Amino acid sequence: MTKLATTKSWYKTVCKIKDTVLRERIAKQLEKIRNTPEIGKPMRCTRKGTREIYMAPFRISCAYFKEKDEILLLDLYHKDEQ
Repeated sequence: MTKLATTKSWYKTVCKIKDTVLRERIAKQLEKIRNTPEIGKPMRCTRKGTREIYMAPFRISCAYFKEKDEILLLDLYHKDEQ
């Protein structure tokens, strides 16, 4: 099974979330990402190699490394903050 790793910005953002419903939605999305690592919209230009998964009204940014079979969770941010 694919391993999930996090960055400091991911950890900092998720720790601030107090809403349990939102935390459950994030957990469900992470399970989907773990099962199908190439899910989401591939980014272009400076963010090439990363993917973005839409979870209204937030976006999860991640990078998948096939050779390590690892997904790096980069950031969770509001859609309006792009």
